[in-house]
Amino acid sequence: MHFKHKAPEKIPYAINRYLREAERHYEVLDKHMEGREYLVGDDYSIADISAWGWVDKATFVLGEEGLDNYPNLKRWFTSINTRPAVDKARNIAKDIQFKSDFDDAAARALYPQNFAKNAE
Repeated sequence: MHFKHKAPEKIPYAINRYLREAERHYEVLDKHMEGREYLVGDDYSIADISAWGWVDKATFVLGEEGLDNYPNLKRWFTSINTRPAVDKARNIAKDIQFKSDFDDAAARALYPQNFAKNAE
């Protein structure tokens, strides 16, 4: 999603290439979830907790349709998303002011590999 949302130059090939790869990953998860309630085994686990945070970003990755093309994954996500701990997690930082500017300092912190080592 870097090329779609953060790259200073929009490169259609890169945007499409990595969107298709993300879609492939969602498809793999969707097939895996067919007939399953949880990602691993018969019980809710750290795998579900961890994956939920990434799948929660489906609309950011895939667009407005989100998980609509992945019914098994959407069912799993909806099930996890209704748990009381999710509401608590979503509200944990509601009273914290976060920096919202994507300036040079933020770019250097998020993508240090894009800058020369001693460049200030």
